[in-house]
Amino acid sequence: MRNVGFLCLPITDHESIRIAYANASGSIGATRTVVKMPPKIDDEMARKKAGDEAFGRRLASIRKLRGMTQTDLAEAASTTQRAVSYYENGFGFPPAPQLVELAKALHVTTDELLGVKSIKPDARAEDPETRRLWRKFQQVAALPEKDQRAVIRLINSLAGTRE
Repeated sequence: MRNVGFLCLPITDHESIRIAYANASGSIGATRTVVKMPPKIDDEMARKKAGDEAFGRRLASIRKLRGMTQTDLAEAASTTQRAVSYYENGFGFPPAPQLVELAKALHVTTDELLGVKSIKPDARAEDPETRRLWRKFQQVAALPEKDQRAVIRLINSLAGTRE
């Protein structure tokens, strides 16, 4: 006799079910009682992994550092805003090709995005004038404190007259 199908019949105790096997002619050939086990929820499965959260926080901070919205990043990385949100909230990692696209869109390396290396400031975001002024401020920091205060007073007086 060959079994071709089965039928589940509940038993009144709600803890087990009876499985009836039907043969080729459609008549019930054999029955078997199976005890149902309550569903077990694995705590490890329900929790997010710490690495996922760290990656998500890093992705969000780099995106904000670059002045981008989730939608801007999604468009630049050829993905959806929903996917970016998914990654930032620590629900998972992007696949490798998507990780490369995210890194390109954020002007960082994949190592920086994954946290293997520290994030370098985006040199392209600074124009030459900003870099020149920054070097001047570094020179001011090397001056004696009295001269530093004089430079700050001069800057404050110039900024006050232009406002």
